[in-house]
Amino acid sequence: MPDHAAFRTLFADLKAEMQKAIVGYDELLSDVLVAIFSGGHVLLEGVPGLGKTYLVRTLSQVVGLEPGRVQCTPDLMPADILGTHIVGEDEKGHRTLRYEKGPVFKNLLLVDEINRATPKTQAALLEVMQERCVTTGGERHPVPEPFLVLATQNPMEMEGTYPLPEAQLDRFMFKIKVPFPDLDSLVEISRRTTGFKEPQLATMTDGAKLIEWQQTLAQMPVADPVAHYASRLVLSSHPEQPDALPEVKRYVSYGASPRGLQALIRGARVWAAIQGATAVSTDDIRAIAHVSLRHRIILNFEGEAGQIKVDDIITKLLDQVKTPAQQAA
Repeated sequence: MPDHAAFRTLFADLKAEMQKAIVGYDELLSDVLVAIFSGGHVLLEGVPGLGKTYLVRTLSQVVGLEPGRVQCTPDLMPADILGTHIVGEDEKGHRTLRYEKGPVFKNLLLVDEINRATPKTQAALLEVMQERCVTTGGERHPVPEPFLVLATQNPMEMEGTYPLPEAQLDRFMFKIKVPFPDLDSLVEISRRTTGFKEPQLATMTDGAKLIEWQQTLAQMPVADPVAHYASRLVLSSHPEQPDALPEVKRYVSYGASPRGLQALIRGARVWAAIQGATAVSTDDIRAIAHVSLRHRIILNFEGEAGQIKVDDIITKLLDQVKTPAQQAA
């Protein structure tokens, strides 16, 4: 069983250290750290200038992971991120091919504005996210462990962008919306970031310890009724289900995939450990339902035209699907 007290202390220390550099975003930081300890990739969505890139830089420093960065543009090619073979010479003057690794060979990869890359480059990146290795010239090159991708996208600018297909969105464990700061946060940002001095951040852990925690937290027990509840929640997002909500039948084209269920269970294990629990409860599932499912429920034309919010549908699903305790009552 995981040492809950030690994990809660580490989680709180990581969050507090990041908040030396990042103003506000309490819930967002928690969600990102939950994904990191679950071993999942994160898609951050928000308008420019909200500190998404700075968040990833701060995270790499505090968690002790080697950062890499890819700035996506329409002319970015797969070789620019995966690496390429370069012709060189050995000691005898013979020409040889040497593989020059690209920026994906880092522990924590920031992919800035992923929807600006072409589908070809997006597919190459998302293949690495799934397989955790690069195959080129008949050779497999594993990426370093742990390997985590934090991608950002701007929801407003549509010109010159290539929205991620549903199957590729599914590769991300969480989709986290980065909100605009409130008045107090904006004032604090103006105080902290308009000078020359940057906050000095301590490294609280490292890659090896992070992998240990990921493996330990994966052993958190999930009772059958809780797994059934999470599964019913995922099924309720499918419009073809006989007891689907009217809003789901009317506005949803495709419901959440089995990966959505995996994200719910994996994330809930970490969330339960943060709360000091010894097993996953339905409350832990509910706490991360929005970040796990919002990018996996695909609206149909009527839903898109009516600007229906997927988060509202998820909230209604949470109200509709009965927990084991409500079923027993």
